[in-house]
Amino acid sequence: MNSSLMLRRFFTLNATSSSSSSCSASLKPSSKRKQLVFLGSPQVSAAVLDDLFNASTAPDSMFEVAAIVTQPPSGRNRGRKVMPSPVAQHALDRGFPSDLIFTPEKAGEEIFLSSLRALQPELCITAAYGNILPRKFLEIPPMGTVNIHPSLLPLYRGAAPVQRALQDGVKETGVSLAFTVRALDAGPVIACERFEVDDQIKATDLLALLFSQGSKLLIHELPSIFDGSAKLKAQPQDDSKATLAPKITPEESWLSFDQEASVLHNKDGQEPELNW
Repeated sequence: MNSSLMLRRFFTLNATSSSSSSCSASLKPSSKRKQLVFLGSPQVSAAVLDDLFNASTAPDSMFEVAAIVTQPPSGRNRGRKVMPSPVAQHALDRGFPSDLIFTPEKAGEEIFLSSLRALQPELCITAAYGNILPRKFLEIPPMGTVNIHPSLLPLYRGAAPVQRALQDGVKETGVSLAFTVRALDAGPVIACERFEVDDQIKATDLLALLFSQGSKLLIHELPSIFDGSAKLKAQPQDDSKATLAPKITPEESWLSFDQEASVLHNKDGQEPELNW
């Protein structure tokens, strides 16, 4: 059986019942509102999804969440029990239809792409999804795909921007809203917000803060994204100033107590990454 279909069946069997706070969606667009597909996986992504759900229920909302794409269920916690991603679980808890939660192993699977095309999404939003998006995916939404990235692009492109920034002892960081292109985190930047870095903050807390602010920035910019003006104002990145933030290796996470206290502190709490 195809892996994505099997995983979707997992959600169907484990879906929670709808409640008064449930979110409505259907296989075909049911209103004139813009159809938005959200892609994300870890807990910080679930917080972004929650903000989108809340914004979509406003009487004057111009969009609805048509589908959710997330990483497949995996073994987590001490018992290694197979569980849905935090984003999938949050969507189910909000009463989102389980058959509209897609969990492909890779975003280039043809069955998945066919299902996505059938939904006719106008915009896709990514927030720590954790999968490479192929050209065939990026060609589907006519308004493009927009990513929330927790750094001041073009700085710290990659899977661990917050951890790498703290490792480097930066005094300022931020969150960027950028169009997704095939090159890693290299698309035009729609907007960004800067933050001073507290010497005592840990990666987990800073990551949550940046995604929280990035979510607000996204909702503020959605009207310009939908009317096309965001593409006109988006600024190309200066590739000559780009720095990379590759995934933290297990060896890098080891603590050596002959290192300076500031180095040890910046290593603490390095688990969360954008490829959940």
